[in-house]
Amino acid sequence: MEGKNKIPIGVELVRRGLINENDVNKAIEYQRKHPTHKLGDVIHMLRLCDNYELIKAIGEILDEKAILLQPSDVTLSVTDYISLDVAKQCMAIPFEIVGGKIKVCFADTSDRKAIDTVRLLLLNKGLVMERYITFRSNIEEILSLMQGTTHERIETIQDITSLVDSIIKNAIDKRASDVHIEPQENGIRVRYRIDGELITVAHLEKDKQSQMIGRLKAISNMHQERQESQDGRILMYPDYNIRVSSQKNVNGEKFVLRLLKKNTDILALNELGFRKSVEETKKIFNKRNSITIIAAPTGEGKTTSLYSIIDLLNSPDINITTIEDPVEIRIPGLNQIEVDAKSTFSDSLRTVLRQDPDIILVGEIRDLETAEIAMQAGQTGHYVLSTIHTIDSIEVITRLRKMGVSNYDIASTLAVSVSQRLVRKVCKHCAKKRPFTEEEKSIMKSLGEKYGVTLSLDGVETYEPEGCPQCNNTGFYGRTAIFEVLEIQEDLKKMIINNESTIEIRKKAIEDGYQPLIVDGLQKIIAGEITLDELNRKLILY
Repeated sequence: MEGKNKIPIGVELVRRGLINENDVNKAIEYQRKHPTHKLGDVIHMLRLCDNYELIKAIGEILDEKAILLQPSDVTLSVTDYISLDVAKQCMAIPFEIVGGKIKVCFADTSDRKAIDTVRLLLLNKGLVMERYITFRSNIEEILSLMQGTTHERIETIQDITSLVDSIIKNAIDKRASDVHIEPQENGIRVRYRIDGELITVAHLEKDKQSQMIGRLKAISNMHQERQESQDGRILMYPDYNIRVSSQKNVNGEKFVLRLLKKNTDILALNELGFRKSVEETKKIFNKRNSITIIAAPTGEGKTTSLYSIIDLLNSPDINITTIEDPVEIRIPGLNQIEVDAKSTFSDSLRTVLRQDPDIILVGEIRDLETAEIAMQAGQTGHYVLSTIHTIDSIEVITRLRKMGVSNYDIASTLAVSVSQRLVRKVCKHCAKKRPFTEEEKSIMKSLGEKYGVTLSLDGVETYEPEGCPQCNNTGFYGRTAIFEVLEIQEDLKKMIINNESTIEIRKKAIEDGYQPLIVDGLQKIIAGEITLDELNRKLILY
């Protein structure tokens, strides 16, 4: 953190007599071990001088309005103006409105992206932002208090309309992908899936069950009287298309809400965790007369990767058509078709082939009929992209064989098979660096050697997840994908046609340079993105 004259803040604070050089050195030493912390925040955390005088001086040095923000200073409901997710990402707290201006405190006023994000959100609400600076720990304390009241706030709401609304809004604030509302013998359990993990957020009284079911069915356009499985949608939240599924169980009707954000920016594959250059990525996926399949279990980000590939290939001179169930993200320039109760992937695919497509995205290959039509499309001048449920990229061959696709069709048409998993990333706001243990080094090196990869761990450190308000005290924030790519070259085509087992195909692929998911995971551990324990939790390595 530097002042407007680019004088280091530590030097300026010494000049002002607030701290001495020994204090600055102590703070700098702490900062080396915690590089995400600003020097001013470190001085505040170590209590090296009066907090009020310190923030006042920092404000003057940075030419910013400054306040030692306390929970009592927040005179409005923060989430009425920005979501909890935005507040955490931008480290910002709106705290007061005066004369049409809304005062907002930031932990880092040099973060232009954060400031512009909050400013635009508030402008959309007709408010002009007045910027302040405070210590990061003050903002974290307020965010912690806000999160700490989530259970209490949900559980004490009596009005059913407000209760359901609060459950959904809190889920959005906490970055949840799904909401589970589960009737149990003596109550109702509410859980959010955040970064792939289910977290219980509330237990509600049993007597609210029938009213909650009625409200959920009403806003998702379901039949009130029917108790068998139903699907619906909630469209009353402007930025979200919420898919709703109901299922009767022994204690009542369970609801799962999938929160799909509208107009989500499509991330490039490297932003998802694909460790290839743009040129290599284009070479892998820019194909013709073939099919590319992404394989993984449910919930591992297959569709997101498909969208990224399509976005990479999209151009005005190419006709791209997608067949999806449902259309999750609308992409300009694409012809997107949504499968409904009256049509199937195979029905839609037959029609699409008469629409002069260059590239066809088929949401999922579920049966032999869809697989055969997709293969035929790939053999007649089209490039087909799809997904399949199986454990890795080589087992795609087994899955297609079991569906009844001939070895010849697989060998002649399947060009690329990709598999992936989503793994939680360590929260860089609270995770602490530490050396690898000897046991961890031994495990990683033996795994690398198994797949012909030598890992250099000298001087490399890993992270120990701790937990903070930013990550809901889990130690993890967000997810990244680990990938493996199998390109079907001539020698593998011959093995497929000869009906050789996937065991033999795997051996040959590794000889030719194929690297399984584990290898990408190990590289991401060394890069400090994920931990060995987290990779083991996902892939069960040892």
